[in-house]
Amino acid sequence: MLRLTWVQPEDLLGHELRQAAQDGREPSAIAARWRAAGGAEAPERAGASAQPPTRYLRLLAEDLLDELADLPSRLADQEPTDLARIKALCPNWPTPQATFPPRPALFEAAWLGRAVGCLLGKPVEKLPLDGIRQLARATGNWPLNSYFTARGVPTDLLAAHPWNRRSAPTSLAENIDGMPEDDDLNYPLLNLLLLQRHGRDFTTADVAKLWLDELPAGRTFTAERIAYRNLLTGLEPPRTARHRNPFREWIGALIRADVHGWTNPGNPGAAAEQAHRDATLTHTANGVYAAMFTAATIATATTGTHDIHTCLRTGLTVVPPNSRLAKAIHHALQLARKHRDFDEVVDELHATYSPTHHWVHAIPNTALIAAALTHADGDFTGSICRAVSGGWDTDSNGATVGSIAALLSDTALPDRWTTPLKNRLATSVGDFNGIGFDTLARLTRQETARP
Repeated sequence: MLRLTWVQPEDLLGHELRQAAQDGREPSAIAARWRAAGGAEAPERAGASAQPPTRYLRLLAEDLLDELADLPSRLADQEPTDLARIKALCPNWPTPQATFPPRPALFEAAWLGRAVGCLLGKPVEKLPLDGIRQLARATGNWPLNSYFTARGVPTDLLAAHPWNRRSAPTSLAENIDGMPEDDDLNYPLLNLLLLQRHGRDFTTADVAKLWLDELPAGRTFTAERIAYRNLLTGLEPPRTARHRNPFREWIGALIRADVHGWTNPGNPGAAAEQAHRDATLTHTANGVYAAMFTAATIATATTGTHDIHTCLRTGLTVVPPNSRLAKAIHHALQLARKHRDFDEVVDELHATYSPTHHWVHAIPNTALIAAALTHADGDFTGSICRAVSGGWDTDSNGATVGSIAALLSDTALPDRWTTPLKNRLATSVGDFNGIGFDTLARLTRQETARP
């Protein structure tokens, strides 16, 4: 039986009910109708429920998804998606600084940092926080300081907290042989292609066409899969981000933001605007802000002249200050400055967000990213290990933190992290399969230098 993940209406409905409550709508009456009809909650961690519903429940889910979309939001004025309205709410929108394209070695470090952070997080993706801690402690790797290993882990612990089944064969320390394929690397590759083909003035429609040409549908997840489906049914951006898409504030746009930051060194405003055009294919409001925040932070870090704290403050200047994302980031920064033990930071973040937010939602994950970078003071190993040890979307958070921290490193990244990658990246995107990180650095610098 095929149960395609992230698209079944009966599974989307539960996520949309939660999303509606978060973004200022009142879904309780619709939720009551769904439950009275026998509708289930959304799957907690998987993308699809185990059994198909009745035909009646599926049709009801489709109708209720459309009804939820029509509900007014009390947060609409403070959390717009339109770029002009976003900028109007950001009184300190950043101005560009004069800078030169960074040396290729910096871009190589950024690509490698993204890959290393992603690889570190892959085996424990989807695992609960307690499971991550137990697995690391079982091998003497806590506080986290190296790639996860299965060697020495008790059988009963592995049964209780199994590694991510798709990732363990390629991302445990004893199995790493180059960088395996991951969507956290596929999207930067796609955005490199985007700039090569369309330059900085690309449109959201250009992003959509590129995906249809180059991105296998099976390599998409959550909001990206919904937008892909919407494109195939004839919808156009930005409606592709809104139609029956309860994942529109999840992390997908954030993980696509790095190239926009790398190729705009010293111009965080331009980086944020590029990220906005990319993100609005699939996301709205806080899902878009997370991408803009990341791109602006990276654009500032790429100059090589600012510490992590300045970079994060600059990233916040492109986020509406009364948005839920801005408040979450400020909260995370305060926690990181308050606690010496990062586990206490993580515990407070989880207590705040885990009861109400999915583990892939952009708000808690962006907060964790900011906290990890702040608490480690931008140190590469400290930052990626904190990000991954904090749970939630471990590989995506590790990737973004790795990219940013690598840009701030005064020296080459430690060999113990980069040597297992063998300067080789696997992917199903374009002609990039097997490409080296040194080549990616050269191609990225070319796009940075392009007028």
